Amino acid sequence: QVQLVESGGGLVQPGGSLRLSCVASGFTFNRYTMRWYRQAPGKERALVAGIGSGGSITNYADSMKGRFTISRDNAKNTVYLHMNNLKPEDTAVYFCNARLLTNNYWGQGTQVTVSS
Repeated sequence: QVQLVESGGGLVQPGGSLRLSCVASGFTFNRYTMRWYRQAPGKERALVAGIGSGGSITNYADSMKGRFTISRDNAKNTVYLHMNNLKPEDTAVYFCNARLLTNNYWGQGTQVTVSS
């Protein structure tokens, strides 16, 4: 069965860093585009970053450029989100997404809280 399991969230001070991980199983990971989304309280889920199946093509939401880096290790069926210089407005639940044609899978999310 398909699973996406996120980890690495937590409480961090402004200016700090976190690395989120998402381990995939139950599908052919290296064929899928992977994305990270986030959803803050009272707001819609929004795209954070995406990475192509081979790992060479990435894209970011404007507010994350230069602070966040998405990467993947196809040998480990894992996608990462490195987050630097975190701000209070980055507080949200972060979700991992896998997509290929009509297949669209989601993880359960991991909470990131940026606060002093």
